[in-house]
Amino acid sequence: MKQLTTTIVTLVILTFFSVTAQQDAQYTQYMYNTAVINPAYTGSRDKTSVSGLTRKQWVGFEGSPATHTIAFETPFDRFSNFSYGFSVFSDIIRPTTETNFNIDFAYRIRVNNKNTAFLRLGSKIGGNLLNVNLTRLSREEAMDNALLSDINNKFSPNFGLGAYYHNEKFYAGLSIPNLLQTSFFDEQSAFSSSGTTSLLAKQKINYYFITGHTFDLSYNVKFKPALLTKMVIGAPLQVDISANFLIFQKITLGTAYRWSAAVSGLFGYQLSKSLMLGLSYDVETTELTSTDTNYGSFEFVLRYDLKNKLNLTSKRMLTPRFF
Repeated sequence: MKQLTTTIVTLVILTFFSVTAQQDAQYTQYMYNTAVINPAYTGSRDKTSVSGLTRKQWVGFEGSPATHTIAFETPFDRFSNFSYGFSVFSDIIRPTTETNFNIDFAYRIRVNNKNTAFLRLGSKIGGNLLNVNLTRLSREEAMDNALLSDINNKFSPNFGLGAYYHNEKFYAGLSIPNLLQTSFFDEQSAFSSSGTTSLLAKQKINYYFITGHTFDLSYNVKFKPALLTKMVIGAPLQVDISANFLIFQKITLGTAYRWSAAVSGLFGYQLSKSLMLGLSYDVETTELTSTDTNYGSFEFVLRYDLKNKLNLTSKRMLTPRFF
């Protein structure tokens, strides 16, 4: 079984390189991590926040992906239209490890005189470090020339843009968190002596669209359907549809469906006024479901609000926004 797993991972890595496509890290609870995919979201909650997320995908499968994120965001002050934040996240798909670090900036534009609707424009600047332990893979003779050496701390810059509109009940955003298409390998250095074997990876552009609406079902129950779409040229369109209920401003219960990929259950609990816990569990709807070593995917989120900035938006709201 170990040899079979190693062979599968090897084929995945070679496919990963040969198709010259690389996608951003995947999140089920992106609603608690939105600034990572859209810098314009930074500071939109009008609070200074620190959040951490960890995701383990396909638990039980050797070499399965894992993602770890820590992020900080805050408005400059209670009267400013500027916000900023930073994030560091690691995406591990053995034998590859990517570490991304970014600084986000956002500017808020008032859309109406009641200060209940805003358009936010954001930018992201940072970099990516890639490590690939190719020499640790089990390989056949035909693969030897392509897997002779590791890739250590290969650096590539990152620059992204986003726009985010919201009022008290509705939001929508467009973003490209990485505008730079970077080649991680030089084709000639990865060619075999015959010139017939190529090992090439590129950072492809990911396009995001998010939207959602909050409905008050009763005084103590809110309902929020939401949509996330991610498009990468050369890869299938990813569509995430979710529905969440907020009960007594403390408990969040919901479900999500990732088109042709997974069904998820979501749970959140406001442990205190400052601390929130989020959990999710994904069940694959692909062929991976039939494997004996795939026990689904888990995510854990902790978010701590250090201070409420009390800007114009929060003054008008009797309860916090559900996004």
